[in-house]
Amino acid sequence: MAKRVAVGALEIEYDEVGSGGRPFVLVHGLSGSRDDFADVLEPLGALGRTLVLDQRGHGGSSNPGEGYTLDQLTADLAGFLDATGVARCDLLGHSLGGMVALRLVLAQPERFASLVLMDTAARSHVSMSRWIPHAIGVITRIIPARWIWRLARANRRRLPEPMRRAEQEMGRERYWERLRVKLEAMDPIAFDSLMRAALEQQSQSHRLKEIRCPTLIMVGDQDEPFLEPSREFADRIPGAKLVVIEDSHHSPQIEAREAWLDAIRMHLESARS
Repeated sequence: MAKRVAVGALEIEYDEVGSGGRPFVLVHGLSGSRDDFADVLEPLGALGRTLVLDQRGHGGSSNPGEGYTLDQLTADLAGFLDATGVARCDLLGHSLGGMVALRLVLAQPERFASLVLMDTAARSHVSMSRWIPHAIGVITRIIPARWIWRLARANRRRLPEPMRRAEQEMGRERYWERLRVKLEAMDPIAFDSLMRAALEQQSQSHRLKEIRCPTLIMVGDQDEPFLEPSREFADRIPGAKLVVIEDSHHSPQIEAREAWLDAIRMHLESARS
C-alpha cells in the first residue's frame, strides 16, 4: 500500500519495501511516476529497504501548480529523506530524476553512500531553438492527457523496438494503461515547466569531479540523446562505472529488466561492502 508523507505543504506519495541495511532511494523522470519501478520493486526489496517516490506534479503526490524547477525538486527530495528518516542512502535518479539526484549529491555529499545516474545528463544537450519548449507547453495545456495517450498508442508501431518488446512482454493493455494513468495524474503545468528546466538547465559538468561516492552510470544502448552525456559522466566522475544496457531505450528497468537488475545488484553489493 502506498504511503504519504508531508514535506512542507507538499504531500509526497511513495512505496517502501524491504528492511534493514542502508536504504536505496529511486527517483523517476519527467511524466513518469514510482510505477516506473513497479516491476523491479520486489527484487530490490530483497536487497534491503527500498523507497520509490512520486515527485511533485506526478503520480500520487501533490499537484501544487508551482515550484516546478530543478532547485525545488532537489529541495523536495532532501525533505523527503528527512521526513522518512533516511540519514544516508544509495540514490538512483532516472532522466529528470537524475538531474535532481545529481544536484542533491553535489549539495549534500555526506548523505549519499553511492549514486546511480540512469539515462540522464549534467547539462542541456539537445540542440533546440527556444520556441520548441514553449510549443510543447502550449500543446500540453490544450490537448488532454488522454488524447496524448491515444495518439501514442495509435502510433505504437513507430516506437523503438525495445519499447515494443516491453509492450509485448508486459501485455498491451497493461503497458498502455500504465501510461494513461501517469499522464492523467500529471500536472500539465509541471510538464511545461520541467521540460523547460531540463532544456535550459545550468550545466553541472564542471562539478562532476567533486563526486566521491561510488557511481554507476546506466544508459540504454538505443537511447541516443543520452549516450554522449553518459560518457561525459563516466569520464568526469572519479571512478565512475559506465554500463550500457543492450537492447534497451530510455527505460532499461522495463525494457531489459534482468540486465538492469544484475547491474544494480552488482553496484549495491560493491558499494555496501
